[in-house]
Amino acid sequence: MHFDFLSSDTICALSTSAGTAAIAVVRISGPETIKLILSIFKARSAAFNKGEIVSHKAYLGQITDEGEMLDEVLITIFKAPNSYTGEDVAEISCHGSVFIQQQLLNLVMKKGARPAAAGEFTMRAFAHQRFDLAQAEAVADLIASNSKTTHELAIKQMRGGFSKKIAALRQRLIDFASLIELELDFSEEDVEFADRSALAHLITEIQAEIKVLTDSFQTGNVIKTGIPVAIIGKPNVGKSTLLNAILNEERAIVSEIPGTTRDVIEDTIVIDGYNFRFIDTAGLRDSDDLIENLGIERTYEKIRQAAIILYVCDLSSCKGESAQEMLEEFRSLIQNHDKHFILIGNKIDRMDETPGHFSEIVDLETLFISAKRKENIQLIADSLVKAVKKLTVQADTIVSNARHYHALLQTSTSLKAVAENLNTGLPTDLIAIDIRTALHHLGTITGQIYTDEILGNIFSKFCIGK
Repeated sequence: MHFDFLSSDTICALSTSAGTAAIAVVRISGPETIKLILSIFKARSAAFNKGEIVSHKAYLGQITDEGEMLDEVLITIFKAPNSYTGEDVAEISCHGSVFIQQQLLNLVMKKGARPAAAGEFTMRAFAHQRFDLAQAEAVADLIASNSKTTHELAIKQMRGGFSKKIAALRQRLIDFASLIELELDFSEEDVEFADRSALAHLITEIQAEIKVLTDSFQTGNVIKTGIPVAIIGKPNVGKSTLLNAILNEERAIVSEIPGTTRDVIEDTIVIDGYNFRFIDTAGLRDSDDLIENLGIERTYEKIRQAAIILYVCDLSSCKGESAQEMLEEFRSLIQNHDKHFILIGNKIDRMDETPGHFSEIVDLETLFISAKRKENIQLIADSLVKAVKKLTVQADTIVSNARHYHALLQTSTSLKAVAENLNTGLPTDLIAIDIRTALHHLGTITGQIYTDEILGNIFSKFCIGK
């Protein structure tokens, strides 16, 4: 595989966060790596100094610049091709002084290395086929992961499960495409190598698999950005108090006056390793107040966007017929039955005993709490975590990358054209064009097909030292 964008320069960068720390790591990669290290580093190992270097072994010694010691460091050499980039790589663990970091980088550059571009180490790893493009993107997701779910998602993709699925789909198409192309070579002899009914069946199967993947994007996207949880209900039932109790801080204004919350309030919190984005909404009621009505409109929008909905009701004023009316109103809001709903009976502190009538008239999960006293808030946390685990376990492979999602949609469009052309009996050359287009879009996901523009856009989002 040839890469016009890939230089033969030796590159360097600080791979740990900028600023003072206990240690810092400077990474070097390229053909001159070992020669460069030998010119600035005197190891305690005599064998190392003679160039007898063992890969994947750490060496203690001193970095010197024109005879003056800069720092005592640990250096690990990873020889090609068994390194992250597939080239000779050195990682220098120095003391975390900002001054030392800068002086060390200056010295390495003086000896011939140049500063790495954003994501250039990972781009070189891709170029040397250490992993494919989808796995490379998973590296960035892993670095950015801030919860258990985003971490698990990135790890799965980095291990190549998604890539293998795409490769398998693409290979099945290639097998048929080769027969179609063979027909074109013998077009004058009017022969048919590809079974049209088998091809139609294959297209249907691949379309079904792609639909499963594209449908999973909604789940993947909310996991990546934080699972949105909308807190809804009538005015003054304790929605804002509940938000404050969950976040354990006074995030929303609490008042006995109905309609206090006039706009959505959002905040995130990690519960048991899962990142939730809580949304406190304006109370649902008829109002003549223009500002409040705008807030209510936004509430309905957040209901549509949420993956989980907490419907809060005031137990102290919700009995008998009023409870039934409340639940009917609630059901009228449910447009997507795939959402996970939890009914929250609030203000149990105002009641002598927990009401039993809810279980008789509603088949939804119901939790009884006191947001004011922070009673049973942990029950909500446990229920949310359980819902997310169910959400993530349902799908074998979850698509969380928008680029992959759009490539799958484009593949599906091309395959739909293939199916339509087969039904109408269009010529082989037109069928071949749509199959090639489908293969192209699938290939862009894992990097069999790429452009410098695509690669530049992907790797520019990486941190410099990765």
